[in-house]
Parts: sequence; structure tokens; C-alpha cells
Amino acid sequence: MWRPVPALSADLYELTMAAAYWMNGIHAGASFELFVRNIGENRNYLIAAGIERALRYLEEFHFEPEEIEFLRQHPAFRQVDSGFFDYLAALRFTGDVRAMAEGTPFFADEPILRVTAPVIQAQLFETALLSMVGFETAVASKAARVVEAAQGHPVSEFGSRHAHGTEAALYAARAAYLAGCNGTSNSEAGLAFGIPVTGTMAHSYIMTYSDELESFIDFSRVIGERTTLLLDTYDTMRALESILVAGLHPSAVRLDSGDRLTLSKQVRARLDQAGLHDVKIVVTGELNEWRVDELLRAGAPIDSFGVGTEIATAKDDPALSCVYKLVHIDLGAGPRFRAKLSAEKHTWPSCKQVYRFRDAQGRLDHDVLASVSEEIPGGEPLLRHVVSGGHLIEPPPALEDLRARCSAMRAELPDHLLRLEPDHSYRVEVTGKLKAMLDHLREAQGVARVASTG
Repeated sequence: MWRPVPALSADLYELTMAAAYWMNGIHAGASFELFVRNIGENRNYLIAAGIERALRYLEEFHFEPEEIEFLRQHPAFRQVDSGFFDYLAALRFTGDVRAMAEGTPFFADEPILRVTAPVIQAQLFETALLSMVGFETAVASKAARVVEAAQGHPVSEFGSRHAHGTEAALYAARAAYLAGCNGTSNSEAGLAFGIPVTGTMAHSYIMTYSDELESFIDFSRVIGERTTLLLDTYDTMRALESILVAGLHPSAVRLDSGDRLTLSKQVRARLDQAGLHDVKIVVTGELNEWRVDELLRAGAPIDSFGVGTEIATAKDDPALSCVYKLVHIDLGAGPRFRAKLSAEKHTWPSCKQVYRFRDAQGRLDHDVLASVSEEIPGGEPLLRHVVSGGHLIEPPPALEDLRARCSAMRAELPDHLLRLEPDHSYRVEVTGKLKAMLDHLREAQGVARVASTG
């Protein structure tokens, strides 16, 4: 159950450029690549996410009549021939897409996907693709760090209430699950994607009662053996003691505030003393990868974590430097490959492939960024042909399969990239041919070469 994406999920300039292309008879084939310029100071790698949603958007793309009427009335289109709006009414995606598999670790300047289509089509999708892929990639990359910090302890994504809207909450849950979280609090994500949905109880439920123990008893009667009881509304250890005296046997207890290191040790000791060795301790509240790592290194007997805002908003790095750039166009004389040539934001020209190399132990060693016209023996090509003529070549993999594959690929990363401390030492080599193509474009445009081009 995917939410539809309107055709007007585009910045106005994409639509005005479409009108200018159409009015000037420019229908050349073009290729645009989506990539991240800089993975950020707090990330050692990124996890590609949002790909399936992007492909569904392309396959289902169309304008609704009210969207076309809105454009007809917009002042930016006053001089545009009415035939353009008829063109939009019939417009469907007819191009090809090559993309990384969701869950693939990747690095700066490596194309996540490439759209090849008539230039009007390919240009129109810029904002929607950047929004979908950029957001879910940011969330998945943050979730992967939290999962690594948890050292095998289950992590649930609990961030819906602080996400930037309900749609963001839904797709954040999917991205977090892809990257290794064990479940989500978001009920819609359970329906839409089959993600395990988990939850406990709120302080407000307990505060509704004049007697805390009565709230525990009533809740346990309704929920049964899956009950998780929240201990810290008033006094954590007093609440636990009342549960034990009443003979309740919840599946877990939750700590949401206070000194979680000390409290978790006290709670575990008292549960074990009472013979409730099977009752788990769940910790939530203002957690991130650093806090999770700190608690576990200090020996906190915590069984699982609920991490909310930090995952659902990718709080420490919420906006990736994701871009969507023209790399090739079949138009006129001269080089067909294209690149942005400014010194600080140059891009690599030509349609590209990423080749991944592993060491003798099967761990990632380095990547090579090459033109598609080059053969790079020994490397695994990461971009696959997934859409042909506007339609998916095969059904997308199940989310569970993507999640398992993501876990396996993260296990292939070098240990130094899995640490929380910044490490940007992974090599992405750029071929001599790509460098020569960039220099050729610089000379053709009269732009001075930059000493360091990758």
C-alpha cells in the first residue's frame, strides 16, 4: 500500500523547462544521475533507500485534469501554447532506469540511479526523486548506525510522532526496517509493508488511574502475555515492586527516563531475585547510537531499545547533499556527455557504472567509478537495469529479502567503517577516462582545469 505521488510533486522550474523544451521542439534523449556529493561528517557510508518508491512513482506517473488546469492558469504559462497542456495530459514515463539495489552501502559521487528518457520526462522527475531517495537514504543510514551500536540487541523505530508529517513517518519506518531495525511503532507501516509493529503504553494511560497498580492490572488483562509495563511514571522501583507483589508477569518492562544505566541494573536484579528471568527490559527516550553504545559498554542489562526522533528525522544529518544531474544528451554536434564544471561543484560526465571490489576475505576493499563505455574486470557492477520502456523489468524484491541483503552487505564493510567515529578512508577511484572526459569538456567551454578532480 504505497501512497500515490502527484505529478505536481515538482518544483515549478521543472515544469517551465518542460514547456520551454516542448515549445522549442527539444525532445532529445537524456540521462540524469542521482547521487550524493558528500556523505556527511557523521556518516562513514550511506544505505541506498527509497528506490522502490521512486520506481513505482515513475511507472505510475501521470497528470490529473485538475493539475493541468492549475498549470493553464498559472502566470508562468501565459505564453505557452495550449498544445503543451494536451501533451502533459497524455504524458507517461517511457524511459529506462538503472539503479542500485535498495539496502546497498554506497559512497560520495556514486550514482544511486540513472534515468534515461526524453529530456522533458527525465527533467520533470528531479524534485520527486530527490525527495524520496534522499529522505529514505538519510533515515536508513542513521538507522544502520543505531543498529550497529546496539550490538545485536533489537531496535524498534519509535519516531512517527516527531517525523515531519505522516507520510515521512510511514516511509521512515520502512527505511529503518530495511536498514536493520526490528520493528516500528507505526501501525500504517505494518499494514503497508508487513513490518512488525510494536508498542507499550504511555504515561497518560497510567495517569488516568488514581492507582498505578490498577492501571497495570487492567492493561495486562486486555493485552495478555505481550504486555510491556512502563515503570517510570512516578517511582520506577516502587512501580516494579507493586507489579511483583500483585503477581503480574509482563513480557517486558520499559524505562523511559532517568538514569537508565543504574535503573536497568536495579530492575534486572530485582526481577531475577523474584525469579522473573524471562522479563525483558526495554529502554526508550532520547536515544541515539552514541547513547546506546555508551549504555551497553557500561554493562547495562538492556534487552532492546526503542529509538524515535533520532532515526525518523536522521536528526544529526537530516538533509543529504543529494543531487540529480544531466550526464548525457543526444543533441547536436560536439560531446554528448555533460558535466557541471564549477570548481567546487563539478560533476563527472557520461553515464556511469560503479564497480565494487572485495579483498581476499570478502570484505569491501574499494570502488571504481567508470564510464559505461569502459570494461572494469574483476569488479561487481552495482547499477542494474530495472525499468525498460517505462515498466519494471521484474517485480521488486520483497522487503524482507532487501533487509536480509542489506544486513549481509553491511557485514562486508571493513570494521573501521562500522565504528561510530568518523572515517572517510574508503577509496572510490575515478578512471582516467572519466577524468579525461571532464578535462575535454573544460577545454571545450574554456574553463580552467582544477588540480584535484578525484
